[in-house]
Amino acid sequence: MKLSDFDYKLPEELIAKSPAEKRDASRLMVLHRNDSRIEHRRFSDIVEYLDPSDILVVNNTKVIPARLIGHKKKTGGEVEILLLRQESETLWNCLVRPGRRLMPGAQVELKDGMMEAEIVEHRKGGQRLVRFTHQGDFYQTLEKVGQVPLPPYIDRQPVETDKNRYQTIYAKEEGAVAAPTAGLHFTPELMENISDKGVEVLEILLHVGWGTFKGVETADIREHKMDAEYYNISQEVADKIKNGKLGKRRIIAVGTTTSRALESLGHSGKLSDWTEIFIYPPYEFKIVDALITNFHLPKSTLIMLISALAGRENVMRAYQEAIQEKYRFYSYGDAMMII
Repeated sequence: MKLSDFDYKLPEELIAKSPAEKRDASRLMVLHRNDSRIEHRRFSDIVEYLDPSDILVVNNTKVIPARLIGHKKKTGGEVEILLLRQESETLWNCLVRPGRRLMPGAQVELKDGMMEAEIVEHRKGGQRLVRFTHQGDFYQTLEKVGQVPLPPYIDRQPVETDKNRYQTIYAKEEGAVAAPTAGLHFTPELMENISDKGVEVLEILLHVGWGTFKGVETADIREHKMDAEYYNISQEVADKIKNGKLGKRRIIAVGTTTSRALESLGHSGKLSDWTEIFIYPPYEFKIVDALITNFHLPKSTLIMLISALAGRENVMRAYQEAIQEKYRFYSYGDAMMII
């Protein structure tokens, strides 16, 4: 399929720059695959679309404060570092700005010396290998030094409330540099209501990488290569999912990241690995039966994934209706349920 098949025009004012006042007060579009029917609801209504036999799978990755602002030691010039992937105890693959001025050997001071960074080598795509030195635990220091890595389209500085709202209520495992945003709509009360209905909630892990925002640059989408992301699924959860499929129970993924982890398991059988799975039409899902997701960027791998599940024409028509109904788009925006 062509990249242009997944394009659409979004008015700037529909990009959500901040979250809804209450997590589950966001809007919910329900797209029925069997008859292309669309319903407009609130996210808190999602319980009505769940059956007691359903298995709801969430991604419990935790966003780290991956955006670091410091100063070059020699000149005092401002430097921005975005953590991408940890490669050893002290080394991280990063994006840095201004990249051209930060040659190997350049040193950066962060937060009055609480942490220091040294550029080790240049890499493809503007990436850099960076060595960090600090006192004590890295992640504890990072909490004091770093900022919430809001997506570029939000186009504002992070504020205190982002620390909580750009994180799911079930986030546990540190390592993501972007939130699994479909999960941002859930509240403790809503999760309790879901469990009370009899729905089984399972947790898996996929550390969301910055590649989730990486645009597809090839006209033929089959030529695109996904950035690798780490996932982990316990044997207990994998067995429950396998038995659920055998028992004809519906597997509902919360988010495209959860879907990628589940489908990686379905394809490779591996409980833990780095996945580069790229899901686009036509694709036969091995595990995922239904999906809760947000509204995604045009020409993104995420809109391709949901098109593989719901059908491209259904998705593009639903997106046009969402624009007409003035839904809020992207990470802090409204939600869609594909059933």
